[in-house]
Amino acid sequence: MSLVLVVPAGSAADPPGAPGLAALTADMLDEGSGVRSAVEIHEALSRLGAELDTAIGPDAVELSLTVLDRFVPDALELLSDIVARPRLAEADLERVRALRAHRLQQLRSVPAACAEAVFLRAVFGDHAYGHWPSGSSAAVSAISRQDVAAFHAAHYDPARATLAAVGAAPADALALAVEQTLGSWRAGAVESRAPSAVPPPHPGTGAARVLVVDRPGSPQTELRVGHVGAARKDAAYYALVMLNAVLGGHFMSRLNSNLRERRGFTYGVRSSFDFRVAPGPFAVQTGVQTAATGQAAAEILEEMDALRGARPADERELALAAATLTNGYPMSFETIGQVARGLGQLALFDLPDDTFERFTPAIRAVGTAEVARAACAHFRPGAATVVAVGDCERIGAGLGRLGLGDALVATAEF
Repeated sequence: MSLVLVVPAGSAADPPGAPGLAALTADMLDEGSGVRSAVEIHEALSRLGAELDTAIGPDAVELSLTVLDRFVPDALELLSDIVARPRLAEADLERVRALRAHRLQQLRSVPAACAEAVFLRAVFGDHAYGHWPSGSSAAVSAISRQDVAAFHAAHYDPARATLAAVGAAPADALALAVEQTLGSWRAGAVESRAPSAVPPPHPGTGAARVLVVDRPGSPQTELRVGHVGAARKDAAYYALVMLNAVLGGHFMSRLNSNLRERRGFTYGVRSSFDFRVAPGPFAVQTGVQTAATGQAAAEILEEMDALRGARPADERELALAAATLTNGYPMSFETIGQVARGLGQLALFDLPDDTFERFTPAIRAVGTAEVARAACAHFRPGAATVVAVGDCERIGAGLGRLGLGDALVATAEF
């Protein structure tokens, strides 16, 4: 049996001035809860042959357990303690905070992490999606035990949470076990924030920014190019999935064929729409040779623009994209854990029950006109943000010739 509990308490719920609070709260859940210490929690998990996995995203925290069917009542009782009755002790917070600080310090030397953090801040600003989920060292060090307890009381609300369970256990027995364990979970004293409360970010229509995180002597540049994208429930979702596949969503995409195969600038490049409750980021990401930084960014912007009219996606490209997206799609549901996480996504995004059954026929039905309309509506190369982590002295001039303004030096906040 796979159990996945989805709680809409992701990093978008971080209050102003406290980025990383949601992630720190999630980390604290198994540091002691109910009558158990952290050691006793993990001893209990070992006796069940289970491992607790906690993942935090922008919109939700996901706690998952996989156990034999006969251990489901025990697993649910343990999960109930962890999510509803965490101790949130000061000593545990100090230890978790120290581990988080070390991790953030390590991220400062990771070009991809620096590019991502600067890109999110540049694209979303002070919006809920505008910061790295783990926050910054300064913000995390200022978070108190009272802050964590208040966040838990406000956002860990059973009325907002969804439990997905997939396995062979009879449904009536499972319902009884859930009622006997998670049934005691009550909302905190503070009104929770529904996931729909995440406001839509402003897509931006002004001049774009070109930002450089300086790494003197770097032999290559980590690039991000993009802007605000689309929400999961956007009416053009399937057309956007196809549009992204044509641009940079698979090996034979336009970007990979251009930057890797034809020009030899990179080992690989990909694009993606991060579909969230509110419009998330659209981004192209790649690492390129330092000398090719400016030209690579220009090619990315040109490929985006071409799909808007000069070279729209053709039938051959759509057929290849559809095959790539659908032929391997069943592999996304090979395990009970994958199925449970999929059910959790249906709840988080308020999607119809038959969403996954509709995916393949909906993708295959997308035509060239729909993709062209999606490109015109959702690609804004003239208002894109370009972030480059590399040697500023060697790449600044090339980036400045993109027509997006002067390259400005930025710092990743970790």
